[in-house]
Formats: sequence, C-alpha cells, structure tokens
Amino acid sequence: MKILLAGFLMLSSLSTVAADLVPISQTQRNALGIETAPLAAIGKRLGPRLPGKVAVPNDQLRIVTAPQPGLVETLLVAEGEEVGKGQPMLRLQSPRMLELQGEYLEIRARHNLAWSNYKRDRQLNSEGIIARRRFLETEAKYRELDTSLARTRSILELAGMDAAAFKKLESDRELSSILTVTAPFDGVVLEQMVTAGKRVQAADPLYRIASLNPLWLEIHVPLEQLGDAHPGQTVVVPEPGLTGTIITVGGMVHGVDQGVLVRAEIREGTEKLRPGQFVQVQLSVPTGKQSYRVAKSAVVYAQGKSWVFVEQPGGFEAVTVSVASEETEHLVILTGLAPGARIVTRGSAAIKAAWLGGEE
Repeated sequence: MKILLAGFLMLSSLSTVAADLVPISQTQRNALGIETAPLAAIGKRLGPRLPGKVAVPNDQLRIVTAPQPGLVETLLVAEGEEVGKGQPMLRLQSPRMLELQGEYLEIRARHNLAWSNYKRDRQLNSEGIIARRRFLETEAKYRELDTSLARTRSILELAGMDAAAFKKLESDRELSSILTVTAPFDGVVLEQMVTAGKRVQAADPLYRIASLNPLWLEIHVPLEQLGDAHPGQTVVVPEPGLTGTIITVGGMVHGVDQGVLVRAEIREGTEKLRPGQFVQVQLSVPTGKQSYRVAKSAVVYAQGKSWVFVEQPGGFEAVTVSVASEETEHLVILTGLAPGARIVTRGSAAIKAAWLGGEE
C-alpha cells in the first residue's frame, strides 16, 4: 500500500491537466496495477435499452373451462404447479352428468334394438318379403338413434369421460355425478380462477395454464429508433443475460407511446423469465468501422467528455471518445484510433488523478 501511494503521489507531481501525455515508468505501472488491451473493431453493438414485456405465445396458452355446470368439489392443483397432459386438475359435482349418462344408456338400448330391426328388415326386404317402404322407415329410425347416440357420447367425452369410463358405465349401468377436469397439455398453472364450493356454469373459466418454452418478448420500439429492425435480428436481455431473435415487426404505430411493437422469441434460459414480467431489452445493430467494445473501467469522464488512455512510449495519452451505447459489462465507443491501439483497461482512475493533478 505504501509503494502504491508513493507511486500515485509521484504521478501527481509529474502531471497537469494541460498535458495529455501522462509519463509513467514501468515500476510505477506495476505498482499501480495498470493493465492494457488492444482495441478490436466490432461489427455490431447493442442499441439503447427499451422496455419489453414477457408474454406466452398464443398457441401455448389455454383457459381450462367447466365442461358442464356444477359445484367445485376439489381443487387438485394450484397456481405455479406443473401439470402433465391428462392429469386431473379439478373435480365437479354435476347433476347434469347424471342426466347425460342416463340419456346415453337409454339411447344406447333403443339404438341396439333399432340396429337389430334394421338388420332383420334389410334381409326381409332383399328377399321381397316386406315392402321397401317399411325397410326405409326402419332404416331412418336406426340412423336417427345412431346420430343421437354419437351426439350424447361426444358431449360426455367433452366432459371428460374416456373409453374406460364408457365401458364401466355400459357394463355396470352405475351413474356418477363426479366430473374430473384434466389438463389439455403439459404446462404450468398460471392462474387458479375458482375456489372449492363455488358453483360454475358450462364454459366458466377454471384455470389458466401455459407452456413456458419458448417465450415472447413484446418490445415497444420508438419509431425513430426502429431503423431496419427485421425478423432474425438478435435482441439481448441484459438482466438476466439472455438472447433472442426477432420474429415479427409490427405494421402500425401505437398511439400511446408512438412505438412499434417488435416481437422476439426466447428459446434458451426461459426459466429465468416469468409471463407478465417487464424487462429491459437491447437490439443488436450494425456499427461503423471505428466502433470498439471496451470494458467500462477503460473509460473515464472529465471536462464534460469521455476519455481513454492510450499506451505510448514512456506513458499514456488521454484521447477523447464518444460512447455509442452501454452494455452489461462493456461500453461501445466511437473513436479515430486505429484497431490494435492499446488502451488502459485497469488502473484508469489512478492515471486520471495524475493527469488532472488531483483536480477535476
């Protein structure tokens, strides 16, 4: 520490704000821990931070509704839980299920009789024993009951009855008012929209579930910053450090903020985001020939300007630069320096103090 302080005081005595070259010996450089790195031109930089909102793609979001009116008996999952396709989510007590099952059994019995009559009259008609009119009447009755049976079965299937449940109903003829609502796909419960003991009508919402990979970022880009934004362009979420790709660029300007809706897709790291979350987003845009990405510690500020220290024989020269954009750990600067010029990346504060003679 004493060596470092002595070196710093020596630098201060050698420098004034009027001199852009700060003379530093190798011994002083080692004591102050000064490090340098060459400038490397970049082809792209990150634009200014823009507001974005995390959203679920439309085809990955589903509202689970009540297939029949009834009373919510049991909630089997809650908000935040993962569910698999076909997993029971809720049980309803539905008197309407008793009616439908009874109707199904009644129509099925009549259908079986009509099928038997249809086969008999078809044979008799082919042998010329009965009139064709009678056969057509028998056929019409069978077709009518066949349609009614299929309709009632479809309603029960929509209510959650599967093949095993139908087989049990047909063999045991035991009616049940319990209706189990299942998950339509693998996903996460975003919202529970009912409570136990609540009466619901058909099509009332019960749960909102979604598949959370991939996710969308809905970014409102001011018209003057839209530039040549296009599908396939990279976007960056600085925190928590994710990248995505633009998939659509809106065709209208929103009146509230005069911005254009740009939608990007995130496929990796989606577990770090939550639907509805607001984030800061940056678009990757082309840069000029004299753009460089440098560590934030490489740039110092004095006299209302931005500076970097360029390594020269016997010391370091202060050179003004323009900061084009700010990234998580870096700055993109514009400067007339040539690629390969070595600038200070560590120890800039000590050189600045010596350069300004202790006053800013």
